[in-house]
Amino acid sequence: MKAFVVDRYKKKSPLRLADRPEPQMGADDLLVQIEAAALNQLDSKVRDGDFKLFLPYKPPFILGHDLAGTVLRVGANVGSVTPGDRVYARPRDGRIGTLAERIAL
Repeated sequence: MKAFVVDRYKKKSPLRLADRPEPQMGADDLLVQIEAAALNQLDSKVRDGDFKLFLPYKPPFILGHDLAGTVLRVGANVGSVTPGDRVYARPRDGRIGTLAERIAL
């Protein structure tokens, strides 16, 4: 899967387009095909390392906090969403990564 990754914390560092493994789903997760994503102020601060003391992402990591897309699969414990549903979301801290083709959330 293609994704934009942060290789190291650095102010104004460029993102790198890379091949990354498919997201791993849990029983409470959705697998979403991302159709739109946005960059916001939070993303630039994460990339710069401003929050690494309390949001310690280990580089390389996929950046991005906002998405819209279509559900591809649902975990065993998910009952209110079905494949084909269109969704928008902000993944919780620790599971960011919307600048990619797919995400589990």
